[in-house]
Formats: sequence, C-alpha cells, structure tokens
Amino acid sequence: MKALALHRWNVTPVEAREIQIALRERMEREDRLPSIRYVAGADVAFEQSAPITWKRGLRNSSGRAIAGVVLYRFPELEEVERVSAVRPLRFPYVPGLLSFREAPTLLAAFARLRRQPDLIFVDGHGYAHPRRFGIACHLGVWLDLPAIGVAKSLLIGTHGEPGRKAGSWAPLRALNQANESETIGAVLRTADSVRPVFVSQGHRISLETAIELVMGVADGYRIPRPTRDADHFVGAIKRGESPRVIRGTVAK
Repeated sequence: MKALALHRWNVTPVEAREIQIALRERMEREDRLPSIRYVAGADVAFEQSAPITWKRGLRNSSGRAIAGVVLYRFPELEEVERVSAVRPLRFPYVPGLLSFREAPTLLAAFARLRRQPDLIFVDGHGYAHPRRFGIACHLGVWLDLPAIGVAKSLLIGTHGEPGRKAGSWAPLRALNQANESETIGAVLRTADSVRPVFVSQGHRISLETAIELVMGVADGYRIPRPTRDADHFVGAIKRGESPRVIRGTVAK
C-alpha cells in the first residue's frame, strides 16, 4: 500500500515538534469512513543496547525498532495477513515525540501489506497528546486512512472513573491553548471490571465512532484484539520465535 511523503524523518526534536504542529492542520476529527471491510492493528517493540551520545547532548539508545501490523476482516475479526519490518533506531527517546521513533518502521511494515485496511488501530495516543498529534494521528495522516489510538496508560489529561461494565467510558479532558478545557479522548472500559484503556481520535473519525469501533474489536480482554495481537506479534519477533503461517502465507 502507498503512503504520502509529508516530511523527512531525520530531524531534531525541535523540528519534530514543529512538524507535529504543522501536520495537525491536516488531521480530521469528524467521520470520513469508507465501508469498513478490513481493519489493522499496529504496534512496535524495541531492541536496545547501551546508550550512545546523540546530537546536542541528548541521549539515545542504539538498537532496532520492530513493527508489526495484523490485518483482519471486519466485523468477523478473521485474520488474513500479518507483516513486519525491522529498522535501526534513528531518533532519541523524547516523551511526546514517539512517532518519530516508531512511525518510520511502522510505515515500512504497512508498505508490505497486500490489502489496504479501511481503519487502523494503533497502540498509542492520537489527539490525547500535548500537541494533539500523537502516533495514531501521524500514521493516519501519513497513510491518509482513518485511525484510532488505543493506549494502555495516560499521557496527559484528567478524567473520572468510568462504570464497571464493558462499554462504559468517561471523558478525558485537558486544557487547550486558549486555557479552556476540552475533551481529548475517552477512558473506556473494554470488558467488565478490567482497567480502562485510553481511546483518542487519530484521523478521519469522531470520538463517539472511535469508541464504538474499539468496542467492536474488543473480545473480552482489556486490550482490543488488533493491538493485542500486534503486541504479541512483535514480542515474538523480538524473542526470535519462528513466524506463524497464516492461510499459507508466512508472516513476514
């Protein structure tokens, strides 16, 4: 599948923040969805070695990023394809700039898909980000596809406790540039009595629809199946386990 070439990746953290702010203007927070036939889950794992000195005194870790994408028919959640990519780490660990560390390898994995997903679930934040442009936004805009961020932990914002039943949610709120409180995501209970996850818009989707679709791929566990499977996939690659064969196609 093809992607847009919106900027270069060899940038400094200052330049990366400027890119996030500029690309935020391209992000769409209203529903512009096709008929959803295929959905994908995406995640990244890291193999890191000893720290090395990076430019301007920042510290980086040498190593590799391992990206995995798992594609399903929707709503059946029948897996049809999984692909991966491994690339050297080129960007330091900087909170709020993880997409510059992860996205190049994720894009390399997406490029190997034979079928294009209609919707992407990303293990990470979207609009619930200090500059309102997390990894789910970055991937969605770069690929020009609807995307949803499903994160395991809070990055920014405050929230109440959602109800204990699956599907219950509470607004995640934070101050915007005008110092006004806005809803930036949802704290969603994906299964009865489990800890919630943090859902936010990535691209071409409303928050209400994002919540509905996350519940549509939840299968009784805390982490929805697409990002859970992608997490297990990259973990297996990191451990050196043999790739699974799916419908006669070896997982790359």
